[in-house]
Amino acid sequence: MARVFITGSSDGLGLMAAQRLVEQGHEVVLHARNLSRAIEAREALPQIKDIVVGDFCSIAQTRDVASQANALGTFDAVIHNAGIGYREPNRIETEDGLSHLFSVNVLAPYLLTVLMNRPKRLVYLSSGMHRGAGYDLDDVCWERRRWNGSSAYAETKLHDVLLAFAVARRWPDVFSNALEPGWVPTKMGGRGAPDDLSQAHLTQVWLAVSNDAEARVTGQYFYHLRRCEVDPATRNVEYQDRLLDVCSELSGVEFPAD
Repeated sequence: MARVFITGSSDGLGLMAAQRLVEQGHEVVLHARNLSRAIEAREALPQIKDIVVGDFCSIAQTRDVASQANALGTFDAVIHNAGIGYREPNRIETEDGLSHLFSVNVLAPYLLTVLMNRPKRLVYLSSGMHRGAGYDLDDVCWERRRWNGSSAYAETKLHDVLLAFAVARRWPDVFSNALEPGWVPTKMGGRGAPDDLSQAHLTQVWLAVSNDAEARVTGQYFYHLRRCEVDPATRNVEYQDRLLDVCSELSGVEFPAD
């Protein structure tokens, strides 16, 4: 049995992954951004071990989520599933003065990675849209550029892969990988999304708990249980380290030296 923490798991792919893990006999802790969603998640999947609450658009609340999770012990795996999509017509600023999209999609997984007790496996959800995305690491919050929701989202998904690969390189004792679940008909993907929803949660579950040799790797990118091509920019060590520096500067939380 493994202990698994899943962010953004009150519904959608996160809850689907939790259901699969529970069926396999694993202990699962969920995360919801507020109390009402936590109650709904508990009703949907009463077999979960626990649920933590906090909104990732706030650095303070994200730090509190890490504290809540640590109070429950060390997890074998953390699935960084939480994310918002590309349909924000305007740039939304958080209470911390940052881009809402960047805060939820990138800064939150960075903070949890650094602040939570180190697990054996880390799984980061990206998107096929990361390929060909820009990587302007000097304007991650789109303060100087004209807002484009689709481009901003794609950049955050490239950042998520950079984060996964940076962790894999710096923490060789942890399996750290990224994946794309496909363009599936969730609230984020929309009703017209063409990919198979029944397959969209399987890779993150597999990477989190499987003993298959193919899953016990690090610094790789997957789609439907198979390694696949990743944007070459994500292999650039300078970009990886620059993203860690940016996240450290914006959050006030440094990535540990070891």
